[in-house]
Amino acid sequence: MHADARPYRKDERQRLIASVIGRRRVGTQQELREALAAAGCAVTQATLSRDLRELRIEKAQDELGRTRYVVPGGRSEPGAALAAILEQFGRRVTAAGNLVVVRSEIGAAPAIARALDRLEHPLVVGTVAGDDTCLVVARTAADARKLARELD
Repeated sequence: MHADARPYRKDERQRLIASVIGRRRVGTQQELREALAAAGCAVTQATLSRDLRELRIEKAQDELGRTRYVVPGGRSEPGAALAAILEQFGRRVTAAGNLVVVRSEIGAAPAIARALDRLEHPLVVGTVAGDDTCLVVARTAADARKLARELD
């Protein structure tokens, strides 16, 4: 178990599973269990199987023909994907200078950052995600305020 392991509630664990699958190629339950353990979430194989079923996680092939888990609807239109993630997991959006801080539920910030990156929004220079905070860089303070209103 990871040194920083703590008990995860079911909803937190499932958000973390979706986040891991959404941002990296994971092809087996063992790979997923190892990624979760590295994030401080120890889970049994039975619990992981149940979570994958409840989340309706699917297996697909990537561009190289390798098997990987995918979140249903994960390859949807970028604007719709961002809106859905923010609606479900976003908590607060705040402009600060030329930055926008997006607070989210635990484990959702990487998915928010990825959705913003996929959107290729003209006001977004780049994103950095932690566990529950996504930092969005805009060119100017005015752009950041406009983007914050749009994301909120």
